[in-house]
Amino acid sequence: MGTRQQPAARTAEGHPPGAAARAARRRPHPPRNDLPRDVPDFTGRQAELEAVLDAVASSRVVSIDGMAGVGKTCLAVHAAHRLAADYPDAQLYIDLHGFTEGREPLGPDPALRTLLSALGTPSEKIPQEGGIEPLAACWRAELAGRRAVVVLDNAANAEQVRPLLPGAGPSVALITSRNRLIGLEEVPPVSLDVLSPEESAALLARASGEPDGREGRLAQDPESAAEVLRMCGHLPLALRLAGARLRHRPGWTVGVLAERLAEGGSEFDTALAMSVRQLDRAQRRLFRLLGLLSGSSFDEYVAAALAGLPLRDARAMLEDLLDAHLVQQPAAGRYTLHDLVHQHARRACEEQDSPAERDQALRRLLGYYVHAAAAADAAMPHPSGSRPPTAGPAPSALPRFAGKHAALAWFTAEYANLMGAFELAIALGADVHACELPRFMRTYFARRCGTTHLNALFERAVEAAERLGDPWRLAEAHSDLGFARYNAGRMAEAAAAYETAAPLVAKTGDLRSQADLLMRRGYLSWEDGRGDAPLDLFRQARELYERAGCREGAAHATAYEAWAMLQLGRREEAAELAREVLAIDYDDPAWPAGLTALITLGMALADEQPDEAAAHLRRALDLARGDGHRHNEAWCLNCLGVALRRMGRHEEALASHRQAFTLLDELFEEQWKVHFLDAYGETCRQAGLTGEALRLHRQALDLATRMGHRHKEALAHEGIAAVLEATDPAAAAEHRAAGQAIRQDLELGA
Repeated sequence: MGTRQQPAARTAEGHPPGAAARAARRRPHPPRNDLPRDVPDFTGRQAELEAVLDAVASSRVVSIDGMAGVGKTCLAVHAAHRLAADYPDAQLYIDLHGFTEGREPLGPDPALRTLLSALGTPSEKIPQEGGIEPLAACWRAELAGRRAVVVLDNAANAEQVRPLLPGAGPSVALITSRNRLIGLEEVPPVSLDVLSPEESAALLARASGEPDGREGRLAQDPESAAEVLRMCGHLPLALRLAGARLRHRPGWTVGVLAERLAEGGSEFDTALAMSVRQLDRAQRRLFRLLGLLSGSSFDEYVAAALAGLPLRDARAMLEDLLDAHLVQQPAAGRYTLHDLVHQHARRACEEQDSPAERDQALRRLLGYYVHAAAAADAAMPHPSGSRPPTAGPAPSALPRFAGKHAALAWFTAEYANLMGAFELAIALGADVHACELPRFMRTYFARRCGTTHLNALFERAVEAAERLGDPWRLAEAHSDLGFARYNAGRMAEAAAAYETAAPLVAKTGDLRSQADLLMRRGYLSWEDGRGDAPLDLFRQARELYERAGCREGAAHATAYEAWAMLQLGRREEAAELAREVLAIDYDDPAWPAGLTALITLGMALADEQPDEAAAHLRRALDLARGDGHRHNEAWCLNCLGVALRRMGRHEEALASHRQAFTLLDELFEEQWKVHFLDAYGETCRQAGLTGEALRLHRQALDLATRMGHRHKEALAHEGIAAVLEATDPAAAAEHRAAGQAIRQDLELGA
């Protein structure tokens, strides 16, 4: 066989950079390695391994197919470990759940998002809308400049895996599937059969702790050993399970092992059931209940909640299950069940645990996720503080979060499980949990996941609240839905949701809920260009927060009161209020009120004290970047651009605007651009870039019209008129008149 050649590497005023800017922002990260542990007893498969490596060298992608338990994943992972040194940028693994009982195969959308996140792609750079193609293109682009090896395990069909394949560049992919992926014509297949008798015997000997094969229990009873091989069907997974049981039972003969295997049903289930029977009663119960999980991985807290165990007991039992090869540990602190093992556990649970016991376990799981999400949410700064959950008592063990970054990491790791928990709550009719879980994910969504999924969650949360008939939950759900609509740029729908929420919130008598709604209506009124209306709403909110004893909320309302004054030209008053907020001692300098106050103060001082103004705005920008909040970073960049323009520093202003818009392109939330286009256009106009200014104002007009954002539509008309004044006075007059007509409509509507 010739030497394999590795593929060559190829080289609103006030709100949101090129390749160079992105590179400057990027922090170095160690290469990601998600590969499961390479089995120490890898046996046989030499020809198949050579075929896999040859296929990778020639085609960069290979498909490994074969029956369940035949060792596809083991071979793919072993090959990936062999390739790791030649592909040092990342070694990624994802289970596509093509044949996992009790759950649908993982779709290309969540699979691509998981892979992009594992590759270190900022989640705000990942497309939120447009279907699979933008996601797949983003994935291919991220791989193009890297040398990475990707294991796509347990694929259902070609359609599921095709969008996940690398494009141009040196990266490689190893696919496993129980089906021959005929649809991937360009991908060479390597098909696995069961092990040969000799390979099976060698694997059983190694798994049993008798690798030399010349002495020991297997050698003493060759007939029983052959019977064990037969009942295991020469499947590597079944052989490892049987061998592990023999290894940990020194008093057993091979004949006893064969007898225990004969008591079972199918070849694989026989070996698996025998392993399960060696557990104690509590371990067997935990194993069965793990079959109820639908996520791809879980931690010890989930296991403890599911079984109603103290954390220490759950941790010890998971270690026992790990030793028995019934649970796998792909990474420190994370556990999975092989799909065949998962199926067995699920069937055993359905057969041995009553419907009531299964229901109680699932409801404990839901309670855990609600309370854990609440704990993570509380570790992050909030405009009006955080509230405790009310969905039943807290579980005995919850993760502790040292700060917002630890909380964000937990949300990222548990995202798929949290979404699965929400679906489970809907399926079980656990409407309290369905109402609460989205509420504790709002801050995470604002920072990482965009608005599309959050809107869908709150739509169903409203339905759950209606079923409950709980006035407070219904009021909160409509208010939250309105805010989700607002952030998605769906202004009319946001207004409608707030109108529905207002009387409901008033009836609750909850001052903080009333203040939250006033703040949200203030944001919307501000976007509608209604003059003093936002200022009045923010003041009312401040008063209610103070009456409710909510320090964070009162500070946040004060910061936005200052911002509203700034928009009305009352700069001295705005600066005074902003300083009042900044004087508050708060442990996180990037807390929402403090960041808003810094931006307001910088903008208020831009004309008379430019150096101090720039210092405040750059401080805000540094805080937003350190906080990892990309929307706030874009806001700071845009504000800095406006302030620099007012100082006459046009080149610096343009650079700041460009960074903001490069960042917005990475966020893939087009609606955010409407807040910044007119400011950028005005900076271009004053810098003499009239063509660029006209393009930006027209883009703003198109976007505002599609969104139904009338105030921004008027601003865009006025911006176009200012650009056209010198070259086309007639067209300028038309746009100016259109802007005035919209403003009159807005005033009448107000």
